[in-house]
Amino acid sequence: MTRHPITALFVALILALAVSACVPGPPPSAQEAQAPAQTPITLGVGFIPSVQFAPFYVGMEKGFFAEEGIELSLDYGFENDYLKLVGTDELQFMIGSGDQVVLGRAQGLPVRYVMNWYTRYPVVIFALADSGIQEPADLKGKTIGIPGPFGATYVAFRALLEAAGLTEADVQVESIGFTQAAAVSEGRVDAAVDYAVNGPVILELQGQEVVQIPLEPYLRIPANGLITNDRTIQEEPDLVARMVRASLRSIEYTLANPDEAFEIALKFVPEAGGENRPANRAIFDAVLDFWRPRADVPLGATTPEEWRNVAELMQRIGLVDVAVDPEELYTNEFIP
Repeated sequence: MTRHPITALFVALILALAVSACVPGPPPSAQEAQAPAQTPITLGVGFIPSVQFAPFYVGMEKGFFAEEGIELSLDYGFENDYLKLVGTDELQFMIGSGDQVVLGRAQGLPVRYVMNWYTRYPVVIFALADSGIQEPADLKGKTIGIPGPFGATYVAFRALLEAAGLTEADVQVESIGFTQAAAVSEGRVDAAVDYAVNGPVILELQGQEVVQIPLEPYLRIPANGLITNDRTIQEEPDLVARMVRASLRSIEYTLANPDEAFEIALKFVPEAGGENRPANRAIFDAVLDFWRPRADVPLGATTPEEWRNVAELMQRIGLVDVAVDPEELYTNEFIP
């Protein structure tokens, strides 16, 4: 019998497909084989996207978190809200100041600080250079603008008053929200409390000479850092270690490559570019100093003295009404 040529071709094609289906595909590349499974992590940070969070943008862009098996995303909101979420384990990580950890522990929240993010407390009292204000004692009788009686700005304000032997009764306190630069520039207050990389930078960009009174020379307390909870530390210590490693690597890369880091930040915060670029570059350059390591401790670590200082301060100024054990507030065990 004569075989039809089309039928023969069809049979050959079927056989070829069957054979090819049995042949394994190429093996995964070494990089693919070594890539760790990704754990989604949401990190609570500040109020709005900002170049002040550049190391996290750098870590996401350069793959530092992915290499540690972390799929990182940032959530923007308020520190006190995040503190409750981390304390109840609805969120595992946040960035917050050491004084907030004291507040959380005093309220029974099992929060703990695991890595220093800012190596100096970033809040200052600032005024125009011709105000006659140079040190905390000069605040007596002056009108001081504060966002409100809460958060790191209020803690620094009270600590600086205390450094001069003053109380709130010795000054005129005005709640001005987050209008510190305008309030000082327009003379509505003699001085205001703000992050050093915000209000003072804005006025200097406007050509105004500013004097700043930082907290560090008078009292050292833990600045902003990475906060988690006791359950995560006890049950997922490897996750905490990986989060810390990636964060520190991101900070180090940002310090070593500031121009590239700023450009990466603009990808995540495009509104900081364009006509806003000069102002945001000035803010970024100012915040670089707060990431630089101190000479006395490894990058990311804090000291027992700092934690004793802040625990005692918070009770002394009445922000907590119970004594909090400083040892329960932090750990350096995850610092490389």
